[in-house]
Amino acid sequence: MHKPRTPLRALGVAAAAAVVAAGSVVALTSTAEAATTLGASAAATGRYFGTAVAANKLSDSTYVGILDREFNAVTPENEMKWDATEPNQNQFNYSSADRIVSHAQAQNMRIRGHALAWHQQQPGWAQNLSGTALRNAMLNHVTTVAAHYKGQIYAWDVVNEAFDDGGNGARRDSNLQRTGNDWIEAAFRAARAADPGAKLCYNDYNTDGQNAKSNAVYAMVQDFKSRGVPIDCVGFQSHFNAQSPVPSDYQANLQRFANLGVDVQITELDIEGSGQTQADNFGRVVKACLAVSRCTGITVWGIRDSDSWRASGTPLLFDSSGNKKAAYTSTLNALNSGGTTPPSDPPTSPSTPPSTPTDPGTGACTATISLNQWNGGFVATVRVSAGSSALSGWSVSTTLPSGAAVTNSWSSQSSGSSGTVRFANVSYNGSVAAGGSTEFGFQGTGTGPSSATCSAS
Repeated sequence: MHKPRTPLRALGVAAAAAVVAAGSVVALTSTAEAATTLGASAAATGRYFGTAVAANKLSDSTYVGILDREFNAVTPENEMKWDATEPNQNQFNYSSADRIVSHAQAQNMRIRGHALAWHQQQPGWAQNLSGTALRNAMLNHVTTVAAHYKGQIYAWDVVNEAFDDGGNGARRDSNLQRTGNDWIEAAFRAARAADPGAKLCYNDYNTDGQNAKSNAVYAMVQDFKSRGVPIDCVGFQSHFNAQSPVPSDYQANLQRFANLGVDVQITELDIEGSGQTQADNFGRVVKACLAVSRCTGITVWGIRDSDSWRASGTPLLFDSSGNKKAAYTSTLNALNSGGTTPPSDPPTSPSTPPSTPTDPGTGACTATISLNQWNGGFVATVRVSAGSSALSGWSVSTTLPSGAAVTNSWSSQSSGSSGTVRFANVSYNGSVAAGGSTEFGFQGTGTGPSSATCSAS
């Protein structure tokens, strides 16, 4: 859930309209139940249909009953954000998030992680940092949280809401942005190193149609794809009301992002209103996703109207008592109408097999390179593994082929850019338990190296 950025005026719902809407639910519910459920219907075209979940509502039997029956994916509403998972620096708390993850796993639901880096809902200690200290703290947070959930998360909202609403396509002026314009790229690289199997998404609002803000996000994604920055998906929050309706080019906008080679996901859908107008809008959004082969799923931001951050606008598929609304039936009918099938996920293994390290002996370390090479450039992910003794620090050396050069690195301190290049640990990844490992990476031009040597320090 996101705090309101500008006043969102709820649509007026007269008492008479409420009666009509209630009648619509009664008339349509039997048809919906006879068909299937939201999650099962979405799965028929290879998609998920999920919802935002709050850990403190998992003791509500009505809430859990709808969750388990209707949805096949969850997004923790607030429990994975920075203030919740790292309330004090380097002291992590996953209890509430783990509760949601455990529940989802027991129901065979996909889990979307939300969100690793965001200018809001930062703990107080992070708000008091700036510059290099904040950058390192952010990267440590991304790495630690993503590593904690390694192998359990379908997709991460790695960076959330980093662009301005001013209509000029600029980056948002935040404490994270002031650490350097490459902070988004650095966060994505850290997330990839920590959990290589998760899809990595950029997530934002007011980008649902083509406008200055969505054009800026589009340009960033295009740049990332061209340079090998790991980004797999773009999330479109899709918070709509009368003042901010579903744009006429909604489907076309999803498609143009998909054409860049990323998945698109509707991540926080809610539509204020009631009755058939609201129902038609939900159906339109669902059909737009189904028409785009790389639109892999839809998440509504809450279950019942009373669970919504915009409760007064009654923006969800179930009323406050848990009854299906006309919007539910329209959504289910749209899902049952069929659509395109998302392409199979490509293998997540690196394009070049890792080199085989030699046995370093007791107490030493090894460095293994996984190389993603393309014509003219590469990204190298380096795994540093401890031997039979723990490491308190490490350094890695590699020799680049002639003509190659390192252009940037992450989760390490580097010296040199050509010939023999050396990398050393940073503050948050120098300690490695015996038999354990950590990762860093670097990008370059030319042909990447295939081997490296590691020294304990």
